[in-house]
Amino acid sequence: MKLDARRVEAFLANPGATRVVLFHGDDEGLIREWAAHLVRNVAGSLDDAFRVSEVDRDGFSRLPDEVAAMSLTGGRRVVRVRDATDAATAHIQKLLTGNGPGLLVLEGASLGNKSKLKTLLDRSENAATIACYPMDARTLSQLARTVLQADRISVDSDALTWLSGQLGANSGVSRRELEKLALFIGPGGAATIEAARACVGDLSGLSLEDALFSATDGDVPAADRALELALSEGATAVGVIRSALMHMQRLVRARALMEDGLSAEEAAKALRPPVFFRREASFLRALRAWGPTMLAQAAQRLWDTERACKRTGSPAETLCRNAIIGLAQRGALARRR
Repeated sequence: MKLDARRVEAFLANPGATRVVLFHGDDEGLIREWAAHLVRNVAGSLDDAFRVSEVDRDGFSRLPDEVAAMSLTGGRRVVRVRDATDAATAHIQKLLTGNGPGLLVLEGASLGNKSKLKTLLDRSENAATIACYPMDARTLSQLARTVLQADRISVDSDALTWLSGQLGANSGVSRRELEKLALFIGPGGAATIEAARACVGDLSGLSLEDALFSATDGDVPAADRALELALSEGATAVGVIRSALMHMQRLVRARALMEDGLSAEEAAKALRPPVFFRREASFLRALRAWGPTMLAQAAQRLWDTERACKRTGSPAETLCRNAIIGLAQRGALARRR
């Protein structure tokens, strides 16, 4: 079943008899945050060897047995998959009809709306799917209020407006910045714009998302700097390429709508989830510059790069860098046409 956003908080605290939970969408930070929150609530920690098991792609066939296994120390076991794909669909369908007390937690940032796995879980009474999408300005303001109010910290309107402009679409990173601000102010204090500026970094700065938008916008130096930072902060080569593919697929979908007669603005607004408000200008420039053939060719090169990165002994980071910088160079060429 699809879980309504208003029910997420209560569900994460107590998922009941649900056997499989899938977190999906464009906000990878929120996916990780909510998945970890659920695992911790059910198993008591993230690293209890008796109650938490992690399974990678090569172990999808073990999922029914893992979920059916009993904990040696009591309590419910949790099986976590950090990179769920449609390749797991048949195995998960089997465990949904089987027995066992365990909970399967899936992180599926790469799954699209037509994913076989997502479709299966959307329709299952024993499963829940939770969408994790980038925040808009209103939601960022609400997040700021929620985090600060937990420590009885008041926030004035100027500080709230400034925070919603500084915080990013990645809710996990935004929450950590707000928690840092709360620690700086102290319980019962007041969040002023001066305190916010002293504590909160500019999350609209360099990141993986910046690398991808800069690349399709044709800004080679910015894409290079942002990519280096993303890799230094732990992004994997395959993860970068998959994110780039998702970004290109959104451009392909929007461009197809333009071919059907919509303007660039109308096509961007028709996407689900919508383009994050601070990214709209860059997305529209790319949408107008890239033609359907160039987009298809770029997506194919990214697919080829992902396959190459998975080969044993391949220089994955080098292949990744070449792919993103090559994308930026093609973006620059598209802008000049």
